[in-house]
Amino acid sequence: MEYHSAHIQYEWYKTTEGRQYYSAIVRQGKRKIYGLLERPVFSLQVAMETASYKLFITGKAGVGKSSTIAKLTGQVVPTTHNETPGIVTSVAYWPAKLKESGKIVLFKLQFWDAGENAIKKFDHILPACQDGASAVLFLFSFTDRPSFEDLRNQMTKLSETGASFTKIVIGTKYDQYSHSEITSAELQDFQDQWQVPILKVKNINKPQENDLLYSVDNFAEINDVAPLLNGLVESLWTKGKVPSGTWRESGGGPTGRPPGPSRTPAPSVDDLDDATYV
Repeated sequence: MEYHSAHIQYEWYKTTEGRQYYSAIVRQGKRKIYGLLERPVFSLQVAMETASYKLFITGKAGVGKSSTIAKLTGQVVPTTHNETPGIVTSVAYWPAKLKESGKIVLFKLQFWDAGENAIKKFDHILPACQDGASAVLFLFSFTDRPSFEDLRNQMTKLSETGASFTKIVIGTKYDQYSHSEITSAELQDFQDQWQVPILKVKNINKPQENDLLYSVDNFAEINDVAPLLNGLVESLWTKGKVPSGTWRESGGGPTGRPPGPSRTPAPSVDDLDDATYV
């Protein structure tokens, strides 16, 4: 069953109107790669708000941080693991239409990734990544149970700093879910307790034979990443409207605190779109 968002029109990318906007970020069936100072040029003469977000990616070594960023930004997904040296930044643009106002927003997503060894070796790396960040993306791998079990530890440490980042969890290597030891019940329990969205991504390139498909269907890659990117910008746009990343006791508010503002309960695992939430 498809997940119905609160703010973003999830199916807009399939419409004639939507494709006029997405055509600005694709070339010959592949998404355009942008530098930090570049942006898409739209042929439509319309006023468009730009919402910019700095996103810090964190997770155990080998969970697929670099390949996830490659998937999100339209780059070739690496097939082997190499430690990220220092800080690497990448940019993705994604237009979306809001449900209530019908306004079209261009989301600029700037991803900051740093290697685990670089963070340990150089004291300035982690502060640089977190400084001015809008959100932290916590990654775990469906094929690495300890990376999932470590999420609570990572999120608790960040909460103890007093930082007000939006927290989003992404499960990587979903293409290997048949080999996962993490159950749907565990994922649902984590999502309910922490009140955070859990997105998921297949860290693979499309087969080379699909190059012909890309040349015929200019929006094949857009169709592939739209559920994930729509889920991400939905979570970011919601920032400030409801709190995220605070652990909750079953049936109550955070430990030692009164219940937080009312919010729509997290969708159940069975009600969520395969490519977006768990």
